[in-house]
Amino acid sequence: MSAKATAGTSGGLGEDDLAEVRVLGGELRTAVARIYSRFRSERGEGEMGEAAVIVLTTLHKHGPQSLTDLSRRAHVSPSSMSQTVNRLVAGGHAVREKDPADGRRVLFHLTPDGAEHARAALAVRRNWLDGRLAELSAAERQALLEASRIMRRLADT
Repeated sequence: MSAKATAGTSGGLGEDDLAEVRVLGGELRTAVARIYSRFRSERGEGEMGEAAVIVLTTLHKHGPQSLTDLSRRAHVSPSSMSQTVNRLVAGGHAVREKDPADGRRVLFHLTPDGAEHARAALAVRRNWLDGRLAELSAAERQALLEASRIMRRLADT
């Protein structure tokens, strides 16, 4: 692809700027992936698998959800999500109920035990991140705050 064609697809950037953007993009993808992986690896003793934790924390944060809604939020197929919620229901962490607004739909709700597991999982991860952030200088924390605002803006486009 010519520099002109590349510049046209990258907001009119010149070759030097485009090279810088590509390096930044690679660094950002790597950093986000590593933080995400590290964050997901933080588990309390006896904590369930990641798929179950995603469902529990989603229900905790967003309230009752359908299987389709849970699948979309977790970026998995409905059949995979079905297996996860079946295990959570069997374990007493969630219950199925008909949607009061649409009796054809089933919504999943947390049980008190499921809510406790969700709170515990969120606390372990929050504590891990808080601990890492506390190790940074005030200037580094401020830089991350600004970077997080920019990243949110990128995610919302």
